[in-house]
Amino acid sequence: MSPRPALPGWEVPQQHYLIQPRHLAGGGDLTHITAYLHAAGWKNRTRRSGGRITFDSPDGNSRVSYARDLNPPRWMVSGNSGNDPANTWHASFGAAIPVEILAGFTDALTRSPTPQAPNVWRPLTGQGWTNTAGEHPTATSPDGGTSLQFRQENGSAAWMASANATTSSGQETQVWDAVLTDNAPMRAIEGFAAALADPMPLLRPPGSMPFTAARQATATPYMVLPSQLGAWQRLRVTAARATRRARTTWGIHRPRRPTRAPRPARAPKPAGIPRPLALTGGVRRR
Repeated sequence: MSPRPALPGWEVPQQHYLIQPRHLAGGGDLTHITAYLHAAGWKNRTRRSGGRITFDSPDGNSRVSYARDLNPPRWMVSGNSGNDPANTWHASFGAAIPVEILAGFTDALTRSPTPQAPNVWRPLTGQGWTNTAGEHPTATSPDGGTSLQFRQENGSAAWMASANATTSSGQETQVWDAVLTDNAPMRAIEGFAAALADPMPLLRPPGSMPFTAARQATATPYMVLPSQLGAWQRLRVTAARATRRARTTWGIHRPRRPTRAPRPARAPKPAGIPRPLALTGGVRRR
């Protein structure tokens, strides 16, 4: 057998983990969100002096911010479909929400609406989530660790999501939460639901998983090359640029029937990831 080609000096394998369930993987790299928005044509409004990381949509109607000045930090998203303040919508997400799940919402904001009517519950039930009807319709994940609820109370309505874990003392603690006003774009809420229900694990470097989630999350060691990480990020940037071109074409030509928007970029499945240099069995953190 011929010897395996030597890797470049900078191509040192890095220890990562595949985390399941994904809602307990931890926040992740903020550029998963911001690099996509920038490539999709959103304007970076972050001040050089620091403060909140802020991106505005090309039409100025939507804003995505990471409020690192809050304790704890939160993702804050807002928008307005017109000049009427009554049309303003808001969404906020805890800092520990995986960026891949949040991207289901923010990526959808960069795309033009499609003719198909959004259905928030469909991607959840399609992955085996349990639907509970009643005053506050709720979908719960198969492991019971996360849920999405449409809540109506005192004349107002909102979508509420949360991920929970059980501590060593048996107490349930909240890992992250999300609140979205009922007038937020339904296509974005559907995208969020689809990303939340996706069963694929998420890749994380050591120390990324919230301490409160350690008992219930499974971490499978996975060695990754820097070039692989860079290639996956470039895939997202390429998808964002395609979205930008499609949106620009739509705005110029205005076809009689809306063209189908590009499908959102998904992180590669483990089966599609090039074979790691070393891979050991799964471990469960206790």
